[in-house]
Amino acid sequence: MKIPDINVLYEDNHIIVVEKGIGILSQADNTGDDDLVNIVKSYIKEKYDKPGNVYLGLVHRLDRMVGGIMVFAKTSKAASRLSDSIRKNEINKYYMAIVHGKLEGKNRLINNIKKLDNGNSVISPDGKEAILDYEAISYNKEKNCSLVKIHLLTGRHHQIRVQFANIGHAILGDHRYSFGEEDYPIALYAYKLEFVHPVKKEEMSFQLLPKNYGFWKLFDVNKIL
Repeated sequence: MKIPDINVLYEDNHIIVVEKGIGILSQADNTGDDDLVNIVKSYIKEKYDKPGNVYLGLVHRLDRMVGGIMVFAKTSKAASRLSDSIRKNEINKYYMAIVHGKLEGKNRLINNIKKLDNGNSVISPDGKEAILDYEAISYNKEKNCSLVKIHLLTGRHHQIRVQFANIGHAILGDHRYSFGEEDYPIALYAYKLEFVHPVKKEEMSFQLLPKNYGFWKLFDVNKIL
């Protein structure tokens, strides 16, 4: 069997860092569509000719239409330590997004977010605290939209999408929390990931730009790095 064609940013005996493509599930659901967990498992199995099942620990997720960097654990020890780091907010997740309207400067958004039974999330007093910092990078006057850099400080369901929609600056292409526009994937991308290696205890940092496609063609995203 051919080794799956995936973009591996880093790999050792304990972890593997890869790019999740737009439209790929982070993990399997009832659709039966391709998911990154099984794709990476197949990659490891074929590359190293491993017999039997391959262990792969999923420690965080990205929405299906959101691309970007993800780290997986290749051992249960690494999975436990990475999961603990996420619970303690010790893993830094950075995103870039293009939002409706003009945003300027830096700001922090703090809300309580509740996940509903229908899969949506809403701002609600009985929700869990959700915090992010953002910085406006550039404004496209013709399309009336802004490129923003986001540091996600908590990991609530659809957090970035809900918080920006709540301030009247929904993300372009987000048909769930916004109005329709050109049929491009949502302009949200996990471009940077920083964490301490679960075994080696070294500082790890990875960056990756979205491809110049869809809404991303409206800006020079190289400015963000």
